[in-house]
Amino acid sequence: MAPDERWRNPFLAHSEYAIAHGFCDQRDSTDLSGPLPDIEDRNKILDENDCQYKWLGPGHFGGLISGLYPDGKRTIWSNGREQIVKLDYETLEVLNTFDLSYERPDELFSTQSEWESGVADLDNFSDEEQLIHSAIGLAARFMTGLDGVYSLLDIDHVMYLGRKEGVVAYSESDPSDRHSDLIEKARWNKPKEIEGSFVGINMTPDGRLVLSTDHGWLISLSRDFTDYVAVQIPGAEGKAAEHCKLMETKRGNTGYGWVRTSMCCDEEGGIYLNSLDHLHRVVWNGKNFSFLDEDGAWSSEYRNGSGNGSGTTPSLMGDDPSEDRFVVIGDGDDVVNITLFWRDLIPEDWECLPNAPSLRIAGLGPANMGDTNRDSIQTEQSITVAGYGAMTVNNEPKFRPSWLPERASRLLSFFLGHYPSFTPYGLHKYEWNPENTEFTEAWVNKEVSSPNSVPQVSIGSNVVYTCGTRLGKWTIEVLDWTTGESLGYWITGDSRFNTLGSGVQLDNDGRLVFGSIFGKSRILRLPFKNMHS
Repeated sequence: MAPDERWRNPFLAHSEYAIAHGFCDQRDSTDLSGPLPDIEDRNKILDENDCQYKWLGPGHFGGLISGLYPDGKRTIWSNGREQIVKLDYETLEVLNTFDLSYERPDELFSTQSEWESGVADLDNFSDEEQLIHSAIGLAARFMTGLDGVYSLLDIDHVMYLGRKEGVVAYSESDPSDRHSDLIEKARWNKPKEIEGSFVGINMTPDGRLVLSTDHGWLISLSRDFTDYVAVQIPGAEGKAAEHCKLMETKRGNTGYGWVRTSMCCDEEGGIYLNSLDHLHRVVWNGKNFSFLDEDGAWSSEYRNGSGNGSGTTPSLMGDDPSEDRFVVIGDGDDVVNITLFWRDLIPEDWECLPNAPSLRIAGLGPANMGDTNRDSIQTEQSITVAGYGAMTVNNEPKFRPSWLPERASRLLSFFLGHYPSFTPYGLHKYEWNPENTEFTEAWVNKEVSSPNSVPQVSIGSNVVYTCGTRLGKWTIEVLDWTTGESLGYWITGDSRFNTLGSGVQLDNDGRLVFGSIFGKSRILRLPFKNMHS
């Protein structure tokens, strides 16, 4: 591998999206070129000739693309609340399903008619209060208690999910036949000493699964489940369980644990994950986890004015070890800062930045969306990274009715971001300048909305894609990655096309694919060549 070449884990499926956020580095960017909307696209809702859609049931946010089968074809795997689904890569036809009712034996599973009614209610703007209650009902019915949100697909067509109390491997009865049945291949139940529910999953360079729990445990697990190594990361003992209990009481859910997000991995065995107020680099050496400085491990405090910790999965920035390399998160301040940490040794002449709690912090970019008077803006989306650029979106609803508790405000962006009174606006990008060693603002776009989506950068076309909204309809927005200028959009339509916190991704042919509130969609437009070439 060339020193500036992006690392691809050889044990993951050979595709552009074998793991949540695309690659082990979790950047949400790809070298592929993607499509651009035409002028006439702005005046019409895409029809079935321009946009595929497949209903799958609740919770199908992400989609993993397989490597090639012997017949030269691929599949798309999707894990939802009620079933695992394998789809035809080209048509989104459902090839196979695996019923998950045994995971929740006391739960009444949904019907498509329930979904259709629920979606219709989300698009009925005649009564604002009833609209909000419809969103609350859908969230309570379909989205509470979700597990296995993060997943990966390996080179052998095996999907791994970290559920609350164990890790499950799903495979095919015949891995050489993409039409063969889905099966539960194996299950690893977490030992009692490992506290908490699984949050994140990734893969180390030697092909082992690495998982985290909300109580701060880190587990290295062989893919055949024959052996594991487990440690608790620094600071977790005696604190993590107490914090998780407090948050569950305070917020009514377990989404604000001591560890809230997934992790990223590098080609040297480095594992990067957030705890409540620190970013950690833990090193896997093939046998054990190391927290030692001499092995390249470190822990660094980040700003956490809100007390809730970071809501973003760490992302790697930079590939060449002879150049500047970083880890990027959104911190826990009331106005979130895109925060850069030196990935490797801190330069000897580096001085601690003003207001930075750690010397390791290389940059603090307040994501205020161009409004320095904002008192609050948080994001639950992983920071999008391409080159030395890092961008985030505004997830804070424009308005919250006084009767709705503050802890429920994010519901307005996630389920009702298309309702004009609630629509948040803004995307904010910062960029590292290696010549003057500064992390400075690149651009702000105040006109485009991305209420809940994880954006994706097409480096080949120099554009960023995200799920947005205009005039009460859901859209896919396209912006110039260098300038932030809007390059147009596609109108996808009603709430069927709300990504609900998931990402927009490019498939291996450069077409846009995204999970939505109860299904999977693809825009049938071919890539556009690099507009800056």
